[in-house]
Amino acid sequence: MATWISRSTRSFSHFLQRAGSLSILHQRGLRPFSYFESTKGREQIECPHKYEKDNYHLEINLDENQALDFPGGKIPFTSQMKFIPESSETRLACYRVLDKNGYQIPGSVFEQVSKDLAVKMYRKMVTLQIMDSIFDEAKKQGRLSFYLTTLGEEVINIASAAALTSDDIVLPQYREPGVLLWRGFTLQEFANQLLGNKGDNGKGRQMPIHYGSNKLNYFTVSSTIATQLPQAVGVAYSLKMDTKEACVVTYFGDGTTSEGDFHAALNLAAVLEVPVIFVCRNNGWAISTPVAEQFRSDGIAIKGQAYGVRSIRVDGNDALAVYSAIRAARKMAIKEQRPILVEAMAYRVGDHASSDDSTKYRSKEEIEYWRRRSSVARFRKWIQKNGWWSDVEEFEFRGNIREQVLQAIQVAEKEEKPPLVDLFTDVYDQIPSNLQEQERYIRDAVKRGPKEYPSNMTL
Repeated sequence: MATWISRSTRSFSHFLQRAGSLSILHQRGLRPFSYFESTKGREQIECPHKYEKDNYHLEINLDENQALDFPGGKIPFTSQMKFIPESSETRLACYRVLDKNGYQIPGSVFEQVSKDLAVKMYRKMVTLQIMDSIFDEAKKQGRLSFYLTTLGEEVINIASAAALTSDDIVLPQYREPGVLLWRGFTLQEFANQLLGNKGDNGKGRQMPIHYGSNKLNYFTVSSTIATQLPQAVGVAYSLKMDTKEACVVTYFGDGTTSEGDFHAALNLAAVLEVPVIFVCRNNGWAISTPVAEQFRSDGIAIKGQAYGVRSIRVDGNDALAVYSAIRAARKMAIKEQRPILVEAMAYRVGDHASSDDSTKYRSKEEIEYWRRRSSVARFRKWIQKNGWWSDVEEFEFRGNIREQVLQAIQVAEKEEKPPLVDLFTDVYDQIPSNLQEQERYIRDAVKRGPKEYPSNMTL
C-alpha cells in the first residue's frame, strides 16, 4: 500500500510538472479544481441567448447561525421542511425562430445568415434526404447489409455543422452523417464505407454507417451507446491543456441519457470546465421506447442544471434556431471554457434502422403527422420567401444529386474489397502468433467455400 501511495504521489507530481502546475489554466482565469471554493457566478457574455442567474450562483454572506459553511460554499438554513419538487408545473421553453410555415416569429433573436450560407445549408439538407432515400432502398434490395436514416433530423445535422468550424472535433453517435457531409465527405466516400471496399477509410472492418474521417476531425462512429460522451470530455480537456481555440461537439439521442456514461460525462465536464457541447437529439423514441417510459424529468436540458452545465432547449425542426443556438454555445464553450448542453427537439420520422419496423410500436397516423411537418420544407419556405431559391432550382438540384448518389453506389459496388490481410494489420507492430493462426484459418475457409466470400477480395 505504501508503495502504491508513493508511486501515485510521484505520478501526480509529474503531471503537475507537465502541466506547469496548471499555470495554463490559471492564466485563463479558470478554476480546474475549485471543489472547496465559494464562488460568484460568471458574467454573462454577449450572445443572442440569455441565461438567468439564480440564488444558487450567488455568494451567500451569512453567519454560522444562518448558513452551513460547507465545502463548496455556504448553504442557507431554513426552519421549514421543504422538498424540492420532482418537476416544475411549467415545462422548459423551446427556443424557436421560424414558425411551421417558414415565417420569422416577430421579436425573435437569432444569428443572421447570408444568402450563400442559407442556400448551402438547404442544399446539404436535400442531399442528405436523397442519400438516405437511395441507400435505404439499396438495403431493401439486398445491396447493403444495414442502413440508418436521418429522416426528421436533417436540420439538426446540417444546421449544427454549419455553426462549427473545421477545427472543432466531432464525436458522433450514428445519426449524424450530415455533419460529415457538411465537412466535405463525398458521396463516393459514403458509398465506399457502406460497401466496405478498398476506398473505405476503415478498410471494410466496420459495419455500414459507421463513418469516420481523421482529416475532417470526425471520430469513427461506435455502435456502443454513450461511450462517445466521456471520450468527448477527455478530448475537450486536451484542447483546454493545449489552449486551442476550438471545442468538442458530441451527439447522442434521448435514449443515451439512460446510460450511466451520460451522467458521468456531464459531471466530469462541469468539474474540469472543458469546452464541450453535448447535443442531444430528443426524437421521442429510444428505438421502441417512448420518452414517457424513459424518464420522469422534463426532457434532457433540465438535467444539465443538476450537474452545473448551462443548457438550452431548441426546436430541432428550425434551422435558424439550431444554427443560432450552436453558434452561441460554441462561443461560450471556448471563451468561458465550460460545457454546454443543447436539447434539440425533432421527431424521428423514419424507422430506428433498416432492421426496425416502427409501425409495431407507433401508429402510421402518428408517423404521417410528423412527416407533414418536415423541417427541411420549413427552411425551404424561408429561403424562397427571401428570393434565394425557386421551384426550378429545386427540381434541377434534386435530379442532379439523385444521379450522383446512384453513380456513387454503382462505382462502390464494382470496387475491389480490401485484401484479407487488412483484417489483421494496424493493431500490432508485429502480428502476434494467435492472429497469424486466425489468418491461416480464414484463408483455409475461403479455399474450402469460395462462393461464400466476395469474389472481388484479394487473398
